[in-house]
Amino acid sequence: MRGITNTLTIGERVAWYRRRRGLSQEALAGLIGRTADWLGKVENNRIELDRLSVIKSLAEVLDVALGDLLGEPSLLDWTGDSGTRTVPALRAALMNYRVIAPLGATADVPPPTVALLRKKVGELWDAYQDSRFGYVTGRLPDLLHRAQAAADHHDGDDQDQARRLLGLTYQLAATQLTKLGESDLAWIAADRGLAAVRPTGDPLVTGSLFRSVGHALHATGRYTEAVRLTEDAAGYLEPHLKHATPALLSVYGTLFLSGSMAAARSNDAATTRAFLDAADRAAGQLGADANHLWTAFGPTNVAIHRVATAAELGDLQVAVDLGPRVDTAGLPMERRVRHALEVARAYSSWNRLDDAQAMLLDAEQMAPEQVRHHFLSRQLALTWVRRQRGKPSAELVGLARRLKVLD
Repeated sequence: MRGITNTLTIGERVAWYRRRRGLSQEALAGLIGRTADWLGKVENNRIELDRLSVIKSLAEVLDVALGDLLGEPSLLDWTGDSGTRTVPALRAALMNYRVIAPLGATADVPPPTVALLRKKVGELWDAYQDSRFGYVTGRLPDLLHRAQAAADHHDGDDQDQARRLLGLTYQLAATQLTKLGESDLAWIAADRGLAAVRPTGDPLVTGSLFRSVGHALHATGRYTEAVRLTEDAAGYLEPHLKHATPALLSVYGTLFLSGSMAAARSNDAATTRAFLDAADRAAGQLGADANHLWTAFGPTNVAIHRVATAAELGDLQVAVDLGPRVDTAGLPMERRVRHALEVARAYSSWNRLDDAQAMLLDAEQMAPEQVRHHFLSRQLALTWVRRQRGKPSAELVGLARRLKVLD
């Protein structure tokens, strides 16, 4: 469905699919325990439909994927950073049959040293945290190829290190693909990563890869399973926490942050609080914000997730009160912009549209690719255009066009 409904809000997509299914507003509303009046306001953009728990309920009843209502996946633009081989090339790398059914073929690239591979993996993770999505996507296929060659070629400790780095490369692929709405590919990447790391028995990288599994579950609306994954992954890591390194503590805490979002999207406020409290304790042990294994974990990231989970649970007062007070200046760009989108959502829901639009425009200036590929920014901009009486402002129209939601 990519491209067909780009210029529709989520509410308008609900109406589009509802008509395709031959359902009346009364019938669809009744199936999710809502009124026809509420659904009519959603379809006519008088109510913002931005809580994923509600969107997921509609997707299930309409028998469509969550991404169909969110307008995902979105097309990755060609840029000087990305080149002209993007997601399809990454798909081909992930579906390389030689990875799962080696037939004795030799690598067609020279295997890099572990030191060089570590450098390249770190550079690409740093680029992801700088929100350079095109750059990362365009270079992941080659890095996956070279990391696999290293894991196949080296032996002993070097092989274990290469496998860890291969796992982290797959994790980056899964994380990046979820940002682009390519949830099925993200699942493949997460699975490949865990398979690559399993022979090493390394709890740190394995725990980190559980995050990518969680992201893939989130992307497909499987929030209950993501909550269970958090509990299982935490149980896996807990025996190793007695003498935990800062990196392991960060991975452990970040699992709970991801789990808190899943719980919130499942409308489970109690589990959301429990997971946030667990993450807060880990952040307290860590003592300060850090970025071990690209987790950006610490007290500030916990605060960011308190805002995001409040918004998902419909507690807009908390989101509006706390969100603008969180100082994200010391965090990687990806985290800063993701928080800005949450604050923009809260402002918009509180009818503070000038503040919401200013926040979204600031975020776009910081990281245009990230803003372009998040459903919240696209939904907000298009909804604001629809609600304008008379002619929308040139600034708003320009934003909507840059986000590719307005012709």
